[in-house]
Amino acid sequence: MSDSESFPPAASPLLAVTYTDIEAAATRLQGHAHRTPVFTSTTVDRRVGSQVFFKCENFQRTGSFKFRGAYNALAQLSPEQRQRGVIAYSSGNHAQAIALASRLLSIPARIVMPADAPAVKQSATRDYGASVLLYDRETMNREELGKTLAAERGLTLIPPYDHPAVIAGQGTTAKELIDEVGELDVLLVCCGGGGLLSGCAIAAHTLSPRCQVVGVEPKRADDATRSFYSKTLQTVHNPDTIADGARTPCLGTYTFPLVLNYAADMVTVSETAILRSMFFLWERLKIVVEPTGALAAAALLEGVLRLPNARIGVIISGGNVDLKQAGKLLSRASQSKKAVSEKPLAQELS
Repeated sequence: MSDSESFPPAASPLLAVTYTDIEAAATRLQGHAHRTPVFTSTTVDRRVGSQVFFKCENFQRTGSFKFRGAYNALAQLSPEQRQRGVIAYSSGNHAQAIALASRLLSIPARIVMPADAPAVKQSATRDYGASVLLYDRETMNREELGKTLAAERGLTLIPPYDHPAVIAGQGTTAKELIDEVGELDVLLVCCGGGGLLSGCAIAAHTLSPRCQVVGVEPKRADDATRSFYSKTLQTVHNPDTIADGARTPCLGTYTFPLVLNYAADMVTVSETAILRSMFFLWERLKIVVEPTGALAAAALLEGVLRLPNARIGVIISGGNVDLKQAGKLLSRASQSKKAVSEKPLAQELS
């Protein structure tokens, strides 16, 4: 189910984030966020005919890139705002990031989470010290609920992607990658609401001007891709995808114009492609990757994008998979393992 709405430039804060904001975020994050490792694989390089660099945000604090944006946003709150507390809505990774950043900065935090969010993410959010309010995503709108609670309780709302400080924090991911490995020809970034994609595209535009930044989202949640090509904001309602971090309804007021301005392309990948790529990363790179975290890799490993003789950056966005469900996921993926290892990867099997 999807629809669209016009997006008049005059009504939007166009290009509200700059590379200067990302540099400032990097300074704030020093000593608080991990500088995550960059992995390489000769198997992958031979497979795609290029040199590939995986930026592993699954090793970031709270298990995803989200800590970067959360900490950068909270660190800029006034003393009064910190005392009153913050509220956020999230399916899990932003929730955990806000919870930990709030604890580090001694800020009370309340998180609105869907009742069907992975149990591991709900548990971790509470363990970091935040109070959790569950809602039914089929009958309630998380944005409206968050705004209502913020107004009633005097809390500062920190959305998961559509916030300049959050976008700037996420952009430090690409800054670190390019600082470490040098200029890239292509950078592949997963896309839900566009915060990571926007921030990384801004950083790449400055640090590696020839780099083509490509956003990747699930085929079942293709609102950003449709928005990119139509230049009109498209929405999707509660898409049925295994990539729970990409179940966002649409790009945001800030992220949409940034994606249009800085991204070179948007592509989608199937559910089977996501699972097979997740399995491949677990098996070959020996790292825990959640389905959303495998989106960018899937576009490359499955041949959706063919990029020979290139220097390619791939953002692995997170590793917060529920290990109780991981066996089922990997079992499903392993049924297609031979196809992943041997067949031409442009095939879409679902």
